[in-house]
Amino acid sequence: MQWLAIVFALLAGVANPFQSGTNAELKTQLAQPLWATMWVYGTGLVGVLLVQLFARQPLPASTHVHAVPWWAWMGGLISILATFAGLMFAQQLGAGVFTGITITVSVVVSILLDHFGLIGFKHHSASPLRVAGGVLMVGGVWLVSKF
Repeated sequence: MQWLAIVFALLAGVANPFQSGTNAELKTQLAQPLWATMWVYGTGLVGVLLVQLFARQPLPASTHVHAVPWWAWMGGLISILATFAGLMFAQQLGAGVFTGITITVSVVVSILLDHFGLIGFKHHSASPLRVAGGVLMVGGVWLVSKF
């Protein structure tokens, strides 16, 4: 099933610049970033509800709900920052630079989260080669932004 995870990761990567671009255009046309953000999350909720019609997953047991650490409930709130950044700056920076910055920062922060085993990730040391990969990504974003 590793290949399925890779396929979905690739699809998420493809979706990322499209999401930023469509969200930014919505903000531009509406001229109201908060309303555009609400529309983005509203349509996302409708989409998840439609998937649920087919998936028919039961509600989680209360024992599972109560066992969730407080910080694990914050994903939706955290995603507002990424959505709002895309709405406001993706068109200004361009798809390559905006996506490059967000993905590069994500990789660098991920290396740190893995290294310290934070927020549920298994410990994976920040080896010199992993750090070099992060540095190369920073260089890649610089190249994309300059040329």
